Amino acid sequence: MENKAHALMAGIFTIVLLIAAALIAMWFNRDRVERVPYEIATTLSVPGLNPQAGVRYRGLDVGRVDEVLFDPEKPGQILIRFSVTKDTPITKSTFATLSYQGVTGLAYVQLDDTGKDPTLLPSSKNNVARIGLRPGLLDMLQLRGLAILKQTEEVAEKLNTFLSDENQKSMLAAFTDVSEAADKIATIPDQLQPALAQLPELTRNANSMVVSLNRLSDDATLLTGNLNEVATRLNAPDGPIASIGGAVDSVGSAASVVEYQAVPLINDTRTTVRALNRSLENFNQRPQSILFGSAAPPPGPGEPGFQAP
Repeated sequence: MENKAHALMAGIFTIVLLIAAALIAMWFNRDRVERVPYEIATTLSVPGLNPQAGVRYRGLDVGRVDEVLFDPEKPGQILIRFSVTKDTPITKSTFATLSYQGVTGLAYVQLDDTGKDPTLLPSSKNNVARIGLRPGLLDMLQLRGLAILKQTEEVAEKLNTFLSDENQKSMLAAFTDVSEAADKIATIPDQLQPALAQLPELTRNANSMVVSLNRLSDDATLLTGNLNEVATRLNAPDGPIASIGGAVDSVGSAASVVEYQAVPLINDTRTTVRALNRSLENFNQRPQSILFGSAAPPPGPGEPGFQAP
């Protein structure tokens, strides 16, 4: 009986000793750091985020996630409650995103600040402040995945259209035309070879022509000088042009005198010629007038011998 009592006491003592050791270990290992609670309310998905996940502020470990649960007041919204050290500079412009650790797929909360409002954001257990959650890389891929797929389909359709049988024939025909054009271009140097062989002679002829033009220019310059000298002499006060002007003036005076004296003589000559013409006309009509004289004119109205027609 005494052996059983001793065994029972030993067992109880062992259990109490283990419990005490566990409590002492928990006492020494407890987190004595004062933390401030915050929470995140979001409708985005939070894959890989679990309680006790880390919270980092620009890469520095500042806290941990306490719990992840659904918002009882708003269906479809998720609440992420976490706590950070008291000295963490959480401001009104601080925001959160989800980041992932390597290839494990485990998520953690990444805090950052835009710096627009440096006012600290107060929070307490009775009044927990909320921080906005921005889409992370996976969320951006999910949001833009449909647009990317649509653009990929459009590119694939355009590529299929571009590589259609008809376009392939057109491209092959274009390549054939280019090849033929290249062959024709390759024959151009052979065709130009005779012309290139004549270029030295053409160059010599051109040089000779330039020399001739230079000589012609010199001769023209000399001729221009001679013409200028002749013009100077002609325009001199005692030159030929002045003499010709005086002669012209003399001829004009003589012409005036002749006109003044010849005009009356010309008028008399005209009168005489007209009378002579009348006499010749009468002679042609009445040749007998030379012998018998001119006939009397027929009597007019009221004169003796007048007969009315």
